[in-house]
Amino acid sequence: MHKPLGELTNNKLAAFGAELDATWFAGLPELFDDLLSIVAARQFRDISIEFYIISGGLQALIEGSQHVRKYFSGVYGCQFAEDQESGVISQIKRCVTFTEKTRFLFEINKGISPADAATQPHLVNQLVPEESRPVPFNNMIYVGDGLTDIPCFSLIEKGGGVTFGVFQSGEESAKQAFQRFLETKRVRSLNHPEYGKDAELGSLLGQRWQPLVRT
Repeated sequence: MHKPLGELTNNKLAAFGAELDATWFAGLPELFDDLLSIVAARQFRDISIEFYIISGGLQALIEGSQHVRKYFSGVYGCQFAEDQESGVISQIKRCVTFTEKTRFLFEINKGISPADAATQPHLVNQLVPEESRPVPFNNMIYVGDGLTDIPCFSLIEKGGGVTFGVFQSGEESAKQAFQRFLETKRVRSLNHPEYGKDAELGSLLGQRWQPLVRT
């Protein structure tokens, strides 16, 4: 068998992902505990908060993180299939494109679990009345850092939710980031990836979810 990726397996990708937990941006994963505590302390009736990852990256690698397994209700990313005999990666199973990301937003919106979507991919096309959808778009907050997130930015903003762009100095000029995201009104603000309570983005995320909750 031709094995361009050598002996690589999904388990090896997951093991590598576990090694990256120490490299998360400042304020993570503490932000998740903070947000969960806010909801619990306010004792909202029938209100909960969930976290999801929608990525063009490798799902097996992302799910290797203990933080992801602890805090996230679902991960949507690119997937590899393994050869049944050798166990090594043999082909691409799923590739997440720009617009493919919006499909996963609709799955979340309609309450379709990743497990159900995997076996019944057409569930997302079922007609579900807006008032019956468990996660309305106007209750969503989306944080993205690249051009592949633009369709999701547009969908969330159109649906009444809130979007934040993440900008890292050095990757592109501030002018380019401004033109791509802020000037075109794709996001509400453009922030550095710092998620602590006193950091700009961390503070915004701690505050902005509250007006979105339906009471």
